[in-house]
Amino acid sequence: MAIRNIREIGDPVLEKNCKEVTEVTPRIQELIDDMFDTLYEANGVGLAAPQVGILKKIVVIDTTGEDPILLINPKIIETSGEQTGYEGCLSVPGKTGQVTRPNYVKAIAYDENMEPFEIEGTELLARAIMHELDHLEGHLYVEKVEGELQDVEEVEEE
Repeated sequence: MAIRNIREIGDPVLEKNCKEVTEVTPRIQELIDDMFDTLYEANGVGLAAPQVGILKKIVVIDTTGEDPILLINPKIIETSGEQTGYEGCLSVPGKTGQVTRPNYVKAIAYDENMEPFEIEGTELLARAIMHELDHLEGHLYVEKVEGELQDVEEVEEE
């Protein structure tokens, strides 16, 4: 397992659509393990494969630091409600901005055994799922920011 380099805004890989995973090979399993290691090393909430330069539909999320979630080929099947809050991204270091997202999300995805499952989330988990799935289609949260991007330090002082 290894810490991978996180691609940053401006890197063309972050603007591309990802391909579906058809099987979890040893290389894909290594990627998944590395993504979790990279996520925890960077103190992040979520990480999508294109953020480490791999155009595969793989997302890892952990909103608590103790509840790792793996989503392979995820698709949103239901959303409701609305929440607006500050959002950041490991690919846009030091910046944050106000983004409105659904407050409830239901998605279907596959686990490491390519078994399908549903996941539901509210508040931070809903935000993280939506944010990470955007990465799989080549979009960054900065496209959705209401107003200006701000430095994280400025927001923390408020």
